[in-house]
Amino acid sequence: MTTQAALIASIKEQTLLAEITALSGWDALTGMPKDAGHFRADIDAYLAEKTFQVATGAKRQQLLADFKQDASGLDAFGQLIFAKAQKDFDVTGKLPEKDYIDFQRTLSEAQDFWAQAREANDYTIFQPYVEKIIAYLKQFIPLWQTNEATPYDVLLNQYEPGLNVAKLDAVFDELKAGIMALRTQLQTDGTTPDSHFLSRRITKDQQKAYALAASQRLGYDLNKGRLDDTIHPFMEALNRDDARITTRWDEHNFQMAVLGIFHEAGHGLFEQNVAAKYDDVRAVMPISMSIHESQSLFNEVMIGRSKAFWQAEYPKMQATFAPTFDDITFETFYRGWIKTEATLIRTEADPLTYPLHIIIRYEIEKAIFNDNVPVADLPQLWRDKYQEYLGLTVPDDLTGILQDIHWAGGSFGYFPSYALGHLYAAQFMATMKKTLDFDQIYASGDYTPIFAWRREHIWQHGGAVDPGEILVTVTGEALNPKYWLDVMQQLYATAYQLPHARG
Repeated sequence: MTTQAALIASIKEQTLLAEITALSGWDALTGMPKDAGHFRADIDAYLAEKTFQVATGAKRQQLLADFKQDASGLDAFGQLIFAKAQKDFDVTGKLPEKDYIDFQRTLSEAQDFWAQAREANDYTIFQPYVEKIIAYLKQFIPLWQTNEATPYDVLLNQYEPGLNVAKLDAVFDELKAGIMALRTQLQTDGTTPDSHFLSRRITKDQQKAYALAASQRLGYDLNKGRLDDTIHPFMEALNRDDARITTRWDEHNFQMAVLGIFHEAGHGLFEQNVAAKYDDVRAVMPISMSIHESQSLFNEVMIGRSKAFWQAEYPKMQATFAPTFDDITFETFYRGWIKTEATLIRTEADPLTYPLHIIIRYEIEKAIFNDNVPVADLPQLWRDKYQEYLGLTVPDDLTGILQDIHWAGGSFGYFPSYALGHLYAAQFMATMKKTLDFDQIYASGDYTPIFAWRREHIWQHGGAVDPGEILVTVTGEALNPKYWLDVMQQLYATAYQLPHARG
């Protein structure tokens, strides 16, 4: 008789392979020698082959078939694992083994060519790999497609269950209208904050000392994590006791690293606090990107842009950066910290303009998969969108289409999760404020109640519960952009001293 233990053992092997693959991916972007990419591609392809065989081979197929016929040997936990394993098989198992392995090899190589293209500021170096990756995905989409209305819906659904173009178009239309209205109001009625002091030189060591200390106050555990340098910041988790974060530095733009570390530490917090009972089966329980991003953005925006938070933290930052900001009052600092200004780089965008960066990428990806826009046309399409939405002229590929690593990783359909993460974070915050006094918590210097709430209601579930279900259970309603728009209105009305603004 097929046992629940046999199913878990099979998934544990897949989970261990996933951890090794994650370690390889982290190393490739933090410490791997520049010339080692072709050898690393062989390693990644080998790991992909082994993973494919475990996840889709005869043994896994037999386990799934047996439990599909008779699930009486499964308890409630086992039934959850079986459902997740079946869903995982339905994605990976539909692909030809050779194509899957070749695709993974292509992704490994693509990251190297993306880095080369960035160094040369030349998209054409990376373009052949973008074409290969898109071709593979267009080949895979019909194999994955069930009831999705468009090809791009298939990709969206893999990152956020149930997400589609129709839903996103409606959400993004509401966001665009609200953002544009508030930006107009700030320009016509607001007083633009002075932010020149934010470009004062802060050494890498000073930035690192403050940002890591603050992240630990928010709960990130350095005994289960570490911070490294990279080109494009990310978090890589092997397991709940190994969630690594990365950043990049600019000694004349310390805000980028501080908020970037807050962001990645938010991802790390999620991973470090998934319930231990899921340890062996994480490979078939990926955490949805939207709710993962909601927790990084909760750190970066809901906390990292909060006036009450900075009233508590600014003296600590001043002390670490002394004497650089000794002449800057808190009110001057906070207003400058919140200043909104269109930027070419997504990861450096302020909260108000950030969703526009995501909408641009969403519209481009939608054009690629639903309208078959040629890959060679993408840089011009990118430039056109930035002019349309942000009024900016993109001067080159480095500050344009080469700024994100996501396409090199095959992550088409991922970007909308960032925007949804903003919305989730604001909606969670509105609910948390009903029972938590944030001003008092920040003033106390002990942020444990915020950590504990997030762990209980969100983090512990890992990927066991779909994000939409968590959102409804926790907040009592489905996704509602109103909460995020309200947060933005309050943040910027205060910083720009709009009439009737609340402090």
